[in-house]
Amino acid sequence: MSSPLAAVAQFCATATINRNKHACCQLIARAASHGAKMIFLPEASDFIAGSTPEALSLTTSIEDSEFVQGVQQSAKKERMWVSVGVHEKSLSSTRIFNTHLIIDDQGSIVSTYRKMHLFNVDIKDGPRLLESESTQQGDAIVDPVTTPLGRVGPQICYDLRFAELSIAQRRRGADILTFPSAFTVKTGMAHWEPLLRARAIETQTYVIAAAQVGQHNEKRISYGNAMIVDPWGTILARCADTTLPTLAMAPIDLDYLNKLRIEMPVMDHRRTDMYPCIQ
Repeated sequence: MSSPLAAVAQFCATATINRNKHACCQLIARAASHGAKMIFLPEASDFIAGSTPEALSLTTSIEDSEFVQGVQQSAKKERMWVSVGVHEKSLSSTRIFNTHLIIDDQGSIVSTYRKMHLFNVDIKDGPRLLESESTQQGDAIVDPVTTPLGRVGPQICYDLRFAELSIAQRRRGADILTFPSAFTVKTGMAHWEPLLRARAIETQTYVIAAAQVGQHNEKRISYGNAMIVDPWGTILARCADTTLPTLAMAPIDLDYLNKLRIEMPVMDHRRTDMYPCIQ
């Protein structure tokens, strides 16, 4: 039996929601035409705003989001599972959620994860980004979702730097970890690939990381390099170096994953008598 095909995407979102929706729906259709069973779209696929007031004005509830409705319709039309990052209204008037949705091939939302770790940095010769000024922190680990590729554990961007969350997802049965992202160029060049490969190796899972790319506005540029990494740490697919909407694809072989876990059972070797067991 052949392994199901995963598609990872990158594109350059702007503050124009309809434009971003059109790009994502086209990517879903392209992935379907190549036989993929699931597509992974970036963090903040609905929009990237130029300011906090603009972001607050553009954000709606998930139920009222025209962007989400468009992606759901495309998922159903193309019979495609979709992972996508969006903004979501919270109870606060000054903060919103950074949210990761998984949508099934009938267009139904089957998982909603809200980003737990917020990106507050002031990098010398780089950007100053304080996500906590406009984003409400999530407070729950979401169990992996059964998909045609395997069990997918949802995270978002900066969560990648915290191995504990990935280990918790593996403990809960994840075959695949996914990190829809919008890395800065400076942090991306230094850390993106090493972190993705490290998470794959230490948890013995596939890692699928969609990415924003290019110049979103005067203040914001993203690194791109969306990729799929196997449980051995090998990069199976990487999006081309372009700001155009792009896909890369690779098969997800769970027989290979299970073989690695049997041959090198690292989760069984963890010394939970010496340090806390991550659940």
